[in-house]
Amino acid sequence: MLDDPKNTEKNYAAKRAVILARVSSKEQEEGYSIDAQKHRLENYCSRHKITNIRTFEIVESSTSGDRRQFMDMIKFVKGQRETIAIVADKVDRVQRSFKEYPLLDELIQKGKIELHFNTENYVIHKNSVSQERLMWSMGVIMAQSYVDSLRDNVRRSIDQKLRLGEFIAMAPIGYLNTRDEKNRGMIIVDPDRSVFVRRLFEEFSKGTHTVSQLTEMSQKWGLKSRMGNKGYLGKSKIYQILNNPFYYGQMIVKGKTYDHRYPPLITKLLFDQCQSVFKRWHSQSYRPRTNEHLLRGLITCSVSGRLVTPDVKKRKYANGGTGQWTYLRCSHPSNPKKVLNVREEGVLHQIERVLQSFTIPDTLFHAIVTHVRKIEKIERTNLRQQLGGLQREHTIIQNRLDGLMDLLLDGIIEKAEFESKKQKLRATQIDMEDQMRVLREGDDKFKDRLIMLIAMLSNAYKLYSGSNVEKKRELLKILFSNLSLKGETLCYTLKNPFDMLVACSGIMQWRTLVDVLRTDRELRLLVLSLPTFNTDDKFADTCIGDGH
Repeated sequence: MLDDPKNTEKNYAAKRAVILARVSSKEQEEGYSIDAQKHRLENYCSRHKITNIRTFEIVESSTSGDRRQFMDMIKFVKGQRETIAIVADKVDRVQRSFKEYPLLDELIQKGKIELHFNTENYVIHKNSVSQERLMWSMGVIMAQSYVDSLRDNVRRSIDQKLRLGEFIAMAPIGYLNTRDEKNRGMIIVDPDRSVFVRRLFEEFSKGTHTVSQLTEMSQKWGLKSRMGNKGYLGKSKIYQILNNPFYYGQMIVKGKTYDHRYPPLITKLLFDQCQSVFKRWHSQSYRPRTNEHLLRGLITCSVSGRLVTPDVKKRKYANGGTGQWTYLRCSHPSNPKKVLNVREEGVLHQIERVLQSFTIPDTLFHAIVTHVRKIEKIERTNLRQQLGGLQREHTIIQNRLDGLMDLLLDGIIEKAEFESKKQKLRATQIDMEDQMRVLREGDDKFKDRLIMLIAMLSNAYKLYSGSNVEKKRELLKILFSNLSLKGETLCYTLKNPFDMLVACSGIMQWRTLVDVLRTDRELRLLVLSLPTFNTDDKFADTCIGDGH
């Protein structure tokens, strides 16, 4: 496509360009350093007779922070009078999520920029057809999938540490974070503060001191923080200490409780005695929310930009009966200072109309189902091969463990050597068991996502109407990137590529979409990306009743 001079001259308006060479950190992977990217992109500009007016060497993450260096480049490009080509080595050098999609798409449609991707060998410009734009979207999905894969590796590492009883955060007061001779992180008892922490529990368990009194007592003892300005502890910090089970041997990570491997400062009995004191002080128990609203936290007011809050109103009838309605409180479009109460059932009816508009030709649906079956078969074969390899290695290690026991019983090795080797082999075995578990769970999730994709393609409204409140909320988060109210009118944005279920109305557009989806890798990435869409993505809104 790029090698045809006539095609380039006809479609691409940019004669000048900026080079974007980006890395995530100063520690570079070989082949993706700033200099390597610049060399390839300078050759690209020379080959296509595009004048490079500036090179942006960016060292920042594309998935976290506000991307200041990237925005400096955008500001420079917007200040140019003619169309500027942003030349990058790959899609993931520009973006690894859809967060920047609205900004870049707006500049492309205004003719301010073009996106030239060297490795993928295509250009996104003002007159790009739907297939080219879909290739761009798929490239972003692939980049985001890579980031998600790295995140999964970190999570597996954290899970392994938790299983071994290792804490993954800053140690609480009374303990110290340090490193062993192999530079591995570890936690030890703080000889200076641990005594005072234990004394806090002992004094509070008597039931004669309040938290405020204990705070004053700790200041007299000289108990100070080991972080920041190392000042005295406040009332809230003392309260956290008295409610932290870490001190008797358990740690809480993301709401889950694990046994840790570090020396306890108090007994479980002393901790429970302190909890009993707290219970006597709390006369009112916590009452969980029993009425969970479907649209809570999912819809904003297009006038004020704030989240729309649900409000339940009850009414008594003359005959003695009662009724209950849920209203959504938002700002009036013509008078922002005025509060407008919109019936929730009317908004939900508009959402249902959107889901009912999801249509797909039978020929295309059957083609996708056939393709999904093919991918599922390939995935099943790959899973069996990987599980088989791990199982064989697991068996080999088990045989080695059995052999170690024989060596110990025969007196060939000492018990210390036996324990050391056993611990290493067992750790490797646990890691393999974890990998097999992850593979099985990943296979189940992949199949669930395939089923969800087929269900949404065939009948999104039926899937929605047959779900409970929790499943409906999950489905709305997957499908919509933005839901807002403009008075009583629902404004919405469907996430890419689900917007194509509504946008692709012609048979030629559907054929183009099928041609792109025929690649196994792309459809797999599409399916795997379903539950990981960024809910902060913003596109141009569509309002029901506005002629769209």
